[in-house]
Amino acid sequence: MSVNTDYEGRVYPPSPPFQVGREAIRDFAEAVGASSVLHRDLLAARAAGHADLVAPPTFTVAVAQRCEAQFVQDPEAGIDFSRVVHAEEQFHLERPVVAGDDITAVLTVERIRGVGGNVLVTTRVDMWSEPTCQDKVGTVRSTLLVRGEDR
Repeated sequence: MSVNTDYEGRVYPPSPPFQVGREAIRDFAEAVGASSVLHRDLLAARAAGHADLVAPPTFTVAVAQRCEAQFVQDPEAGIDFSRVVHAEEQFHLERPVVAGDDITAVLTVERIRGVGGNVLVTTRVDMWSEPTCQDKVGTVRSTLLVRGEDR
């Protein structure tokens, strides 16, 4: 198994804040085919009670992947990214992400286990809104399959 199993349970330091911008929301919505007017029209978003444009729920993957890079790019973790296949992603939001949010994230490596010559790595990224980090935004849980050397 190439992935360092000693990393199971590791919690990384908080990531630098991810600044959510209107154009990033619009671009992401376009890329994933999210058609809600709340992703594109500021007046519609405000009329619906939001402070600004609302990101599609899966937008938090951008925050999570930036945070997960701490683990994936750590040479001691033993992950060869060329052998990684995305297996599963789960999103749990406490509230909508809106333009203007500054989101800080913390990565936990929840589980590392061998399966049929491959390795499954499950991570959890918990996200809070700055500046107080009292406002929980949500959690993204990801499972990556790292293909074995002979695959």
